[in-house]
Amino acid sequence: MIWQFASRYFWAKKSTNAINIIAWVSVGAIAVGAGALIVILSVFNGFEGLVKSLYSSFYPSVKVAPVSGKTIRLDAAQLKRIAEVPGVAAYTAVIEEKAVLRYGDEPTIAVLKGVDSNYTKVADLKGKIVRGDFNTGDEEGYGAVLGLELEGALGIDVKHSLTPVTVYVPRRSATSFTIPEEALNSGIVYPRGTFAIQQEFNSKYVITHIAFLRKLLEMGPDEMSALEVGAAPGVSEDLLKKRIAAVLGPGYKVQTRFEQNQSLYAIMETEKWVVYVILSFILVIAAFNMVGSLYMLVIEKQKDITILKAMGARNSLIMRIFLAEGLIIAGIGGGLGCGLGIIFCLLQQRFGLIKLEGQSFLVDAYPVIMYWGDFVLVLFTILVIGTAASWIPAKRASREMLALKAT
Repeated sequence: MIWQFASRYFWAKKSTNAINIIAWVSVGAIAVGAGALIVILSVFNGFEGLVKSLYSSFYPSVKVAPVSGKTIRLDAAQLKRIAEVPGVAAYTAVIEEKAVLRYGDEPTIAVLKGVDSNYTKVADLKGKIVRGDFNTGDEEGYGAVLGLELEGALGIDVKHSLTPVTVYVPRRSATSFTIPEEALNSGIVYPRGTFAIQQEFNSKYVITHIAFLRKLLEMGPDEMSALEVGAAPGVSEDLLKKRIAAVLGPGYKVQTRFEQNQSLYAIMETEKWVVYVILSFILVIAAFNMVGSLYMLVIEKQKDITILKAMGARNSLIMRIFLAEGLIIAGIGGGLGCGLGIIFCLLQQRFGLIKLEGQSFLVDAYPVIMYWGDFVLVLFTILVIGTAASWIPAKRASREMLALKAT
């Protein structure tokens, strides 16, 4: 009965046309706010998904690193036990070290990452090659796959250059750093390919063969900077981390992809919530129209309130009717807004209506991904704001009942 009264009050023609107009303005304002929230949250989801896909091209599902120091040791027996852990698709030993690269006259500082033949099973860097090939070479000639910006900084053309890059790294057994020849080890690598992920990686990383770095850094065959592990499809990274940590025991730092980039993901999540709070104020402003509309409706329906009182209606019933009226306005606005948001997101996904400025190797339009959780959040927000906005007019209607009772 409450919803029947509320629905009739909303759809019926009012004696003052301004009430109808204000009510539909309220619906429109809530629809715009809800649609904006859906679109903005979906854009954040799109960028978050894009960044995660980029980072998954370089960072493994799980990484085993030293708790202290720069290297860990894992013998063949330990590696075999890791390979037998349920959910492990592949693993690769890696060595990372800062180095000075010289190609021509200008030296450049970069990070060398030595990888073995399993690296492409753990990371998707091979799919990010924009020039040349992913080829780290062998003992006859070690290769180098450079980041796009680093390639430009060195002035290398991987497609045509036959000149090697000279690499200098600190000598592990050096006792004095006054004489460069005694403090540094050097070697050469041949540029074979160029990858493009994002500037953080493109400007400083060179991928080469792990044997090359082991030789330069004078490291043993079971020594490495980290062990990178790829998870099988459908396997939780947190679960895989627990299993690997249980196999290795203490003395190793085991991290998921999220933990390897925790600050980045935390910033992205914070930005999304800040934008949600700011845009929610649009709905709060829209609620002021709804308050005015309901106040005018309460004034117009004083005769109805008198009749309901004569029929034995209680104060709580009158209050619930006008609360329901406000929820109908908020519900219609929220539903229309979600619908508009879905339509816009689908059009953006299909046609890329809003383009990104400048040139990009990745996407040329704003990415959008819709999650059902965002729709639940937006509708819940509208429900809370609609209830709060309806409370004061509904209370006013209840007080009208008390005034009638006093007379």
